[in-house]
Amino acid sequence: MHVDAGSPALADFAAMALAEDLGPGDLTAAATVPEGTQARARVLQKQPGVVFGLAAAEEVLRQCGVDDVDRVAVEAQWQADVPAEVLLATGDARGLLAAERTALNLLSHLSGVATLTARFVDAVSGTGARILDTRKTTAGLRALEKAAVAAGGGANHRMGLYDAILIKDNHVELAGGLGEAVRRCRDAYPDLDVEIECRDLGEVEEALAAGAERLLLDNMEPRKLAAAVRLRGGKPGATFEASGGITLETARDVAETGVDFISVGALTHSAPALDLSMLLHPA
Repeated sequence: MHVDAGSPALADFAAMALAEDLGPGDLTAAATVPEGTQARARVLQKQPGVVFGLAAAEEVLRQCGVDDVDRVAVEAQWQADVPAEVLLATGDARGLLAAERTALNLLSHLSGVATLTARFVDAVSGTGARILDTRKTTAGLRALEKAAVAAGGGANHRMGLYDAILIKDNHVELAGGLGEAVRRCRDAYPDLDVEIECRDLGEVEEALAAGAERLLLDNMEPRKLAAAVRLRGGKPGATFEASGGITLETARDVAETGVDFISVGALTHSAPALDLSMLLHPA
């Protein structure tokens, strides 16, 4: 999905999200707000963090008939001085009310993803390790959530099953062994790097011997991660990715083992929403 306002994919997603909330119409606004009433809206960031998702919020507003939208916040930048204005809009009051919850849901969630990512990036600063996202995303929101990770300073890894190879334990089991799984992947996709999930040092040695370009070190404590990295030895081309239950509290210890990447599913599946609100006033 392109995440720019007005892109067809984002427009379709916004329409689906609005339909879920609005149904046949906003009963409360219809009863309390005279037709044609104009209003001004201010979206406020009430919690320090990184704002992301203004394009999605703007698209929701546009589909509700509000075209006068001014983005005030700078995306992908930490904002500590709050409350702070994020977005201003002027237009039909009923349209603003119709857009409010859907726009805030998207903006708060995506900003939460960007903010949590920024905290992880800060936690490993200076170690050389990069923070990665995973495929543990919300259905229909993957492109937006991964864009939010990038806004927070993280890196995107595997948009889906279609753009990279990652051999996991189930693939090894069904292929009849790690070496055979690697061979089949190389035969099928000779131009792609092969990444292999490793659960212990024995599997690390086997993966290196098979010529894997990247090793996913799954649920290893820092001591074992450091030992795995040492096994790289004369294979400087092989990179190491740590994964599995890594938190803000443990991220630096993991990064200092020498791994190249740290993948964190929580960036997208457990990021707390950033606190934002929309205030309306008569125009």
